[in-house]
Amino acid sequence: MPPFQSLRIDQAAVAVAEIVLAGPGRSPAMGPDFWRELPAAVAALEGDPALRAVVVRGDGGQFSYGLDLAAMAADLGSILGDGAAGRPRIIELARRMHEGFAAIAASRLPFVAAVDGWCIGAGVELICACDLRVAAAGARFALREVKVGIVPDLGGIQRLPHLVGEGWARRLALTGAEIDADSARRIGLVEEVAADGAAALAAARGLAVAIAANPPLVVAGIKQVMHARTAGAVADGNREAATLNGMLLQSEDFTEAMRAFMERRAPAFRGR
Repeated sequence: MPPFQSLRIDQAAVAVAEIVLAGPGRSPAMGPDFWRELPAAVAALEGDPALRAVVVRGDGGQFSYGLDLAAMAADLGSILGDGAAGRPRIIELARRMHEGFAAIAASRLPFVAAVDGWCIGAGVELICACDLRVAAAGARFALREVKVGIVPDLGGIQRLPHLVGEGWARRLALTGAEIDADSARRIGLVEEVAADGAAALAAARGLAVAIAANPPLVVAGIKQVMHARTAGAVADGNREAATLNGMLLQSEDFTEAMRAFMERRAPAFRGR
């Protein structure tokens, strides 16, 4: 495996690998290294014929805080300062950021997410791209993009209705509200809640081992058929969201959201 900065790959069991989200210097968040490295990590796992399933988990008691705004500031700053010329670059950046999630969804390998602690924003979009999800009782989920002035553009609001239904998908996306693990199970965002992080990881590994014992060509075939049901809608929705974000990232409301985030205060949005 190539060396990674934002994640590592462990062997969880026979025929089962583990992607551990481990951003440098803080609890897992998704910065430039992550968006570059996740597609490479999935490709490396996909190319290993001995593997039959993958577990995805966070490090340090958290799954993911989502987009690392501070780490992304340099990339976004040069784009946002380029006016209309920067808008196609925003769309291209969103396309590149979705490559890893798209690779997970399209992979022959089933991916099982083990969620402990916070799962925010792009973290929710990541688990939506996985095949199965287990949460610790203390896990918390929030699709926070609306709070920072952007439309989710990583497949989450296209995949969510297939998991939680249209009403709950809209509620999570439009409010940005937090839900706990029991609520996540009740609406279908996760399939199982375990007592704590260790139990959730054990349950996720158990699911991966059980899947790995099945005929790999059939498992890959099931994933292929189920992925075909949603792939077109996800791609279309991502293009629409990225195009909208090309405008929204240059709005006054987005600037206000960023200032409020840095200043740790409530934003005052004006709709422009």
